[in-house]
Amino acid sequence: MQTKRTISLVLFTLLTSWCYAGQVDKLADGLLIHLKQPAHNGARQVKLQVISDKVIHVSATAGDNFNGSPSLMAVDVHCNAVKWDSEENNETVVLKTNSLTASVALNTGEVVFSDKDGHILLQEQRGGGKTFAPVIIDNKQLYRIQQVFESPANEAFYGLGQHQTGLMNYKNQDVDLTQYNSVAAVPFVVSNRHYGILWDNYSITRFGDDRAYDQLSALHLTTTDGKSGGLTAVYADRYNNTVYLQSVEDKIDYGFLNLLGNLPAAFPMVKGKVTWEGTVNADENGEYKFFMSTSGYTKVWIDGQLKLDKWRESWNPGASVFHHPLKKGQPATIKVEWIPETAQSFISLKFLSPTPAALQNKMALTSEAGEKIDYYFMYGNNMDEVISGYRQVTGKATMIPRWALGFWQSRERYKTQDEIENTVATFREKKIPLDNIVLDWSYWKQDEWGSQQFDPSRFPNPAAMIETLHKKYNAHFMISVWPKFYEGIDNYKLFDNKNWLYKQNIKNKQHDWIGNGYVSTFYDAFNPEARKLFWNLINKNLFSKGVDAWWLDATEPDILSNASIEDRKTLMNPTALGSSTQYFNTYALVNAKGIYEGQRATSPDQRVFILTRSAYAGLQRYAAATWSGDVAATFEELSRQIPAGLNFCMSGLPYWTTDIGGFFVEDKYDKPNPQGAAQEEWRELNTRWFQYGAFCPLFRSHGQFPYREMFNIAPDSSVAYQSMLYYDKLRYRLLPYIYSLAGSTYHHDYTIMRALPMDYDKDTTVLNIRDQFMFGPALLVNPVTQYQARSRALYLPAGNGWYDFYTGKYLAGGQYINAAAPLSRMPLYVKEGAILPVGPALQYTDERKADTIQLYVYTGKDGEFTLYEDENTNYQYEKGVFSNITFRWNEAVQTLTIGRREGNFPGMLKQRYFRIIYIGKNKPVTPDVVTPAGEMTTYNGIAKTVRAF
Repeated sequence: MQTKRTISLVLFTLLTSWCYAGQVDKLADGLLIHLKQPAHNGARQVKLQVISDKVIHVSATAGDNFNGSPSLMAVDVHCNAVKWDSEENNETVVLKTNSLTASVALNTGEVVFSDKDGHILLQEQRGGGKTFAPVIIDNKQLYRIQQVFESPANEAFYGLGQHQTGLMNYKNQDVDLTQYNSVAAVPFVVSNRHYGILWDNYSITRFGDDRAYDQLSALHLTTTDGKSGGLTAVYADRYNNTVYLQSVEDKIDYGFLNLLGNLPAAFPMVKGKVTWEGTVNADENGEYKFFMSTSGYTKVWIDGQLKLDKWRESWNPGASVFHHPLKKGQPATIKVEWIPETAQSFISLKFLSPTPAALQNKMALTSEAGEKIDYYFMYGNNMDEVISGYRQVTGKATMIPRWALGFWQSRERYKTQDEIENTVATFREKKIPLDNIVLDWSYWKQDEWGSQQFDPSRFPNPAAMIETLHKKYNAHFMISVWPKFYEGIDNYKLFDNKNWLYKQNIKNKQHDWIGNGYVSTFYDAFNPEARKLFWNLINKNLFSKGVDAWWLDATEPDILSNASIEDRKTLMNPTALGSSTQYFNTYALVNAKGIYEGQRATSPDQRVFILTRSAYAGLQRYAAATWSGDVAATFEELSRQIPAGLNFCMSGLPYWTTDIGGFFVEDKYDKPNPQGAAQEEWRELNTRWFQYGAFCPLFRSHGQFPYREMFNIAPDSSVAYQSMLYYDKLRYRLLPYIYSLAGSTYHHDYTIMRALPMDYDKDTTVLNIRDQFMFGPALLVNPVTQYQARSRALYLPAGNGWYDFYTGKYLAGGQYINAAAPLSRMPLYVKEGAILPVGPALQYTDERKADTIQLYVYTGKDGEFTLYEDENTNYQYEKGVFSNITFRWNEAVQTLTIGRREGNFPGMLKQRYFRIIYIGKNKPVTPDVVTPAGEMTTYNGIAKTVRAF
């Protein structure tokens, strides 16, 4: 019997091996697996390609061949000679690098990633989790694609670009990756389990539950008087409560321009208020997710709980999400109150029922259109290594010019040449540090949008103006450039003659909001020749006059604000590469590419710098930063900026900024000089936002009325003014630290603005903290986002102690504290073991070299910091022309070692001075002292060791 069983087992093994023979092709860079029995609408082939020891490219197709367009987000990364091997058994094929193992089930195509010790990092949903639903778009065969992964309950997710819902951790959340004003979609997600997924697709994508949002009608609505079928809708006058009409409505869905016509014609939105009220009755028990897009004043109550209280400018609705548990058979009260403000205000409220079992403890990515499933798996010992993998695939984050790390002043808008020159002159007279003045839109003649020409009646000599800014005031000049052209102007004709314009808006005769309105459209930035023409025009008309940097606005592209998503697709269809559905999210990337490549070819020794309103994976390689769009001037909106910026930076794009003070203001502020209580609130809002902005990667004030210069916000003697001036000066004193972080961002793929899980992911307390962050390795930043708050609760992460920046007082980590927060100061702490270089007081970044640097050594743990320097404005750093000086603090022997200078560059200081100041648990010191007591040491590039105390 034993012999027969052995023979049977051998025969079975031989037969199984024969069944899988020929299923795996070994490629130069990986494996191609042909699945034996593909599932319906599943993958037929799966490909693994080795990018590095820690990065593997996974793709899958439902066809017999791997066809597809070249990647827009990825650089050419398939040429690396990385050591790897593979082995095949009866059921799986395994690919191994020195750091990773990827196994593929030969029957299902399910991929599992493990570290070198065999611990599972990520696995696709059992069975593979791949779905291909065929769709025909513009006569091209594509697929609606989905990839589902397993996700343990304690996992946390970050990244995905910039979203303004206030969420930090996206575990069990649903994120809509659709470009929009104040939403920047980047399909890169990072896990606290030390891996990332870069989803190589350009269409609208959903992270999480991919079910379509339901209208409220699916919740079995009843009116206030108990009638089924809808909510009681009351349309009234907001001032005297006169009721215009009352009706029963089963949905709240006025989210886009084409839906506003469904509002009652008799309702005057400019002075009205709407209330929807009644009950909802769910079909099942569980947590319901509500999704709201709204402008004007909006409040929502469920079961008497206030779920949302938000104001947003009428023309630019913002998204909000909130959850509420509902029980089957137990009606819950609901009330929605909306004050729309203007005739173009928007509101929409939809929901999702509890997450189905099939998507619980899962992570899913679903895209509208793709040729194949295509993603990169990045692994690292920490999140920085994961982000490094992202940049290996999508390109280095270029060094920005050093001046861009100083303070920028902007407003919407400077209307004349004199306004710009006088504003910068006032900064210099008042000794307020400044490096950049920004000219927003409409510097052209009213009827010539897209001309890239200054209106000579308001800007008689722009070249002389820029020269004055440069030579007299040592300031730089950034200008707004839109990809928009009015019909019939000369530049329009240049593009139109080549068929390089999106024409649907022209066919629609859609007028914009300038004067009586003009018909316009955008150029097709997916066309490389159109990009060249666009650069040639701004080079001729603007760059030649001395412009230093580019503000690329409306790059979603926002051809018609608040058009529905389907209408937006129509307005940019077709692109040079294919349908707008397939390439919807990628306009900002290719538009920035044209400017970056154009300027580098025109002026190879001048660093390109771009600020763009939208973003996509790979944008960082084009010297582009992003700002958070036209956000509202409220404390609530300020609080949402923090997780929005942190998740954006965790998406691999390191340079981000926000309109300090908020772009658009409520009526109570909308005067040259707000009065009374409104004035006090306005000053405090700007002060708190300014304090936060000083520790964003880019430091920039911008907005509509009232004017945004600090001297126009508050008098010189006020606490508000003095606080803003303090943080402006502090930013400049911290430039040796900040520019070193920028150097590390390019050379070592660092991230400057850091959510706490980046450095403390083993401390589970920090996984959901949304209002604190690290600014580099040393500073713990704790913005104040509540009006009239004079203290705030905050958490000091475990693993090290913390020093109060202002007093030097030591506090243990791993605890919550209630920190003082007078209006003049934001709580700020320094990590134990940090080495913080502080430079001289400056009025602009290149006013003087940092020949004397104060080195603050926060003792208690070993520490290290590397001071990076280069030529600040050119590309020699790409050729190794830069220097590093590394400082190391040894706690055990109480010594500071200043390492040998590595590298050099023209103009480098050969000799300099370091004043060393030690801060200890029993020796509090503050960096606020301009010339503190400390040991001065001369440094000429040779390593030296200094003993403390």
